[in-house]
Amino acid sequence: MAVMSPLMNDCFLRALRRQPVQRTPVWLMRQAGRYLPEYRRVRERAGSFMRLCTTPELACEVTLQPLERFRLDAAILFSDILTLPDAMGLGLEFVEGEGPRFQKPLRQISDIDQLPIPDPERELRYVTDTVRLVRRHLSGRVPLIGFSGSPWTLATYMVEGGGSRDFRRVKGLLYEYPRAAHALLSKLAEAVALYLDAQIAAGVDAIMVFDTWGGVLSAAHYRQFALAYAQRALEGVRRRGGEAPVPAILFTKGGGQWLEAMAASGYDALGLDWTADLGEARRRVGHRVALQGNLDPLVLYAPEAVIRTEVKQILQQFGPGSGHVFNLGHGVDPGVDPARVGCLVDAVHEFSPLFHQEGP
Repeated sequence: MAVMSPLMNDCFLRALRRQPVQRTPVWLMRQAGRYLPEYRRVRERAGSFMRLCTTPELACEVTLQPLERFRLDAAILFSDILTLPDAMGLGLEFVEGEGPRFQKPLRQISDIDQLPIPDPERELRYVTDTVRLVRRHLSGRVPLIGFSGSPWTLATYMVEGGGSRDFRRVKGLLYEYPRAAHALLSKLAEAVALYLDAQIAAGVDAIMVFDTWGGVLSAAHYRQFALAYAQRALEGVRRRGGEAPVPAILFTKGGGQWLEAMAASGYDALGLDWTADLGEARRRVGHRVALQGNLDPLVLYAPEAVIRTEVKQILQQFGPGSGHVFNLGHGVDPGVDPARVGCLVDAVHEFSPLFHQEGP
């Protein structure tokens, strides 16, 4: 287990636990990425996205870059959700203009039966080494977030072979071979739990599960094939996490209609995309979980006056009190001007203390 430096800024962790804070913490999904010129320089130096992900020194460098520009309350490990299926033998590659693609997608039931569950400290050692390196460089400045794709989201890429518009193959698996789908998701839940547990042991302060494609499912299938296995992965982490486990966030893109079920899943916080009303979400989940989000990422193309207005509206939607982590409803778009990101972060710092004042 990594030796933790005392945190100088624990605002993010306190908000996840719905404890009092002096202002709303802020971090951004994909805060280290192509919109930053310094990231693009390191990416060019690495030669490929996979080399960037698998070289701890470079992954550490880009993880820390946003903290040098912006007053963020958390760092998020620079990696990719598909490193786990890659470690399971599917052969991940990133094709320019096309995105991720697997050389050996799951095409037969026997492919699922033969899938190994990787040892994170062996097949994914570059990830845990990056965590340890980032922790050393952070020196307790802010918390570090580790993450994984959800079992369902990983399964979609593994069965489709990459991105998809209609998810025909993986949905066909659910309808025609549900037992095989459950077998795949069960393996992935175990692999995700081991992976997150290894990140915690290496030093992350919180974990996030990205269920990017949960929203493409029907309500019944979401509960059966997405939420159930995200919950199982968390339970696997909790079994090994001792009496004080790190906070866990579940983000389901397009999942606003299932907030009550998500709030009952055991996660400490729910990430919301920009289509959800934050105030309504807070009323629906009550005090069971914290909420993270949920500014439309494309607002960052607007003038700074508009960004400030939109930030204030998000804060007003949530209302007074703790339990809110400000974020986008998805990742920073690659074409965004970094100055717009700085405007967003500064606006949260400026406006949010008004929502955390002690009563008379």
